[in-house]
Amino acid sequence: MESSRSETAEVLDGRYRLGEVIGRGGMASVYTARDENLGRDVALKLFAPQSADADELKRQEAEIQLLATLNHPSLVTLFDAGIDSRVPEEPRPFLTMELVEGQDLRSRIRHSPVPLDELAVIGAGVADALAYVHNLGIIHRDIKPANILLVQVRPGEPLRPKLTDFGIARIVDGTRLTATGTMVGTAAYLSPEQARGADLGPASDIYSLGLVLLECIKGAVEYPGSAIESAVARLHRAPEIPNDVPVEWAALITSMTALDPMDRPTAADLETALRQALVSPESVPGSVAEEPTRILPAPPSRPPLVAPGGARTPGSDTGGRTTAELQPGHSNPPRPTAARRLRPAGRGKLAAALAAAAVLAIAAIMLLPALTPKTPEPVQYPAVTGTLGEHLDQLQKSVEP
Repeated sequence: MESSRSETAEVLDGRYRLGEVIGRGGMASVYTARDENLGRDVALKLFAPQSADADELKRQEAEIQLLATLNHPSLVTLFDAGIDSRVPEEPRPFLTMELVEGQDLRSRIRHSPVPLDELAVIGAGVADALAYVHNLGIIHRDIKPANILLVQVRPGEPLRPKLTDFGIARIVDGTRLTATGTMVGTAAYLSPEQARGADLGPASDIYSLGLVLLECIKGAVEYPGSAIESAVARLHRAPEIPNDVPVEWAALITSMTALDPMDRPTAADLETALRQALVSPESVPGSVAEEPTRILPAPPSRPPLVAPGGARTPGSDTGGRTTAELQPGHSNPPRPTAARRLRPAGRGKLAAALAAAAVLAIAAIMLLPALTPKTPEPVQYPAVTGTLGEHLDQLQKSVEP
């Protein structure tokens, strides 16, 4: 306690005045603090003085670098990072982060089991955050109720989760920051591959989140006991899901806690399933089934209306559509295509019509000379001599064509 009072009496890094301890773990303690430069309250995570350990320094530096790149509404925001050098021989890295007012999920579970509708909101938010960090190649590696903070965004709305503490996160396929075979994480929520000290992937976070969801339903830790007992228990038995849990929820948690990482859903698929459960009370938190494309049947062809005597009814037009169908206010069916109009019977009628037209053309050509008027031959007058004859010749020439 004396150490705590001496720390809170000083200003860290010339800027942050430490307040009360709000969290404590094996590697770091979290304080409320006042940013005197900006006049706002923050959460300050001060790492334990283990700077002599090169691996620990790398782990702390990696956390700072990782948190500085993350920006998501379901993740706690990083504001600043630095070194506490009040004790020169033991420099201590620190982080200043968003101060989240409210409780963590661990405190919520202690109060009472979490109803499924509330749990769907919490699970979907955490899954969304994991989908974001997994897409960046980051594994959280320590999903547990204490690292899920609950925030009241708007009055009357369900509490929203914010995931925190990436202190032991690592980049997929990157440099391992812990010794081979070392278990890193909280024993009660380790994945089977973590318990075996094997290589990890995003599916490890999904397993841990499955145990968290189950604990929210049961109100108790699934694998209690010491670190060894808890780690070994999950290798020998599957999680026990109560019989009164809806079948869809039981199937979802069973898939999340499968021993084989390849059998677990991705964070994105998990978020989709939990969001679907929020659409309506009748929805189930299962995977969304793909809707096959439906092809509408072609409209049936409409035969022309026929009067009792066998003749077409008045008002029929080309294509079998009646005058009533073509009037305003009536929906006009689509005209048949050329391929459908040229049926075998139609082709025969067309050929007969063309033959008749050819016969008429030939007949017209043959009758044309007879019908063409002939040019009248000039009238032959009797020969007249003298002056009268000359006048008659001039008159005849004037009337010739």
